[in-house]
Formats: sequence, structure tokens, C-alpha cells
Amino acid sequence: MASYDEQLETCLETLEKGEYDQCLQLAGDLQTKYPDATEAFHVEAMAHQYQFNWKESIKALDRAIENAPYDAALYNLRAFAQMNLDDLAAAESDLNEAIELEDLEAAHRNRVLLHILQGNYDEAADYLYNRLTANPDDVENWIMMGDLMKRAGFEDKAESYFEEARRRSPNHPALA
Repeated sequence: MASYDEQLETCLETLEKGEYDQCLQLAGDLQTKYPDATEAFHVEAMAHQYQFNWKESIKALDRAIENAPYDAALYNLRAFAQMNLDDLAAAESDLNEAIELEDLEAAHRNRVLLHILQGNYDEAADYLYNRLTANPDDVENWIMMGDLMKRAGFEDKAESYFEEARRRSPNHPALA
């Protein structure tokens, strides 16, 4: 019989291949055998998110957080699902928790998205600019700022942010 780690690896491989039903079956099997194994619930949540099944993702993340209440990535992922369901207050609460637990850059980027969803575009740009200042090595922030500037119609500014991202990470897939 395969070990937990081997079974989890197989589950992750099915997720990467887009075989979501198989992934969900494997994750469920792992959850039955190892009910305290946070990773199986995390993978289930990701499979649901890839299928835009936000409510089921949140249910899986609720169980994962019960097992690992100090895992910032779980709160961040749940916040993303909540934003997709327009539950912005819950998303904000989870983002606060993720950032408090760990200064998770992905949670800060989701905070920018939250500002945008709330219609606070200036706050979103200011927040992201402050993240660029606080962590200039995070290429994803440069790309996100470039995207924001481009969507706002500031092509030259957008290109300057993309150029900085390329300088920091010439082979980044989002810049190809």
C-alpha cells in the first residue's frame, strides 16, 4: 500500500493534469484514511476552485483550517473563494488573518483585488505601491501593478512596471 505522501503526490499530479474528478476522489480517500491531514482538504479545495465551485472549496477549506488554524495560505485561499461569491466581509476577515499569521505576499495581492471589488481603485493602487516599496523583489507585485496601470489606460506606466518585472525575472511565464 502506498504511503500517505505517495497518495498525496498522486492526488496532486491528477490536479495538475486537470483530472479534477479523480483528484477529488483521491482527496476524499485520503480524508477518510487520515481525517487530520490538512493537505487532503487543501487539495480538494484547489480542485473545486479550478472548477469555479467556490462553495465546495470553502467547505473543504473550513475543514482544513480546523486542522491547521495557523496556516496563512488556507485563509488566503478561502478569501479568494469568498471574493468570488461576493462575500467581501468574510474575505477581508480571512485576509486579515492570513496577513497577521504570516506576511503572505499572495494575501496582500488578494487585498488589492478586494479593494478593487469594493470599488476602491485608488486604495488598491496605493496598497500595491506600498507593497512594491516593502517588498521590491516580489515580481508578481510588479506584474500586478503593470496590469492595473494598463487597465486604467496608462500604457507607458504599465510598460515600465512590466520592464521592472522582466529585469527581476526575465523568464517569468506571465511576461512571455
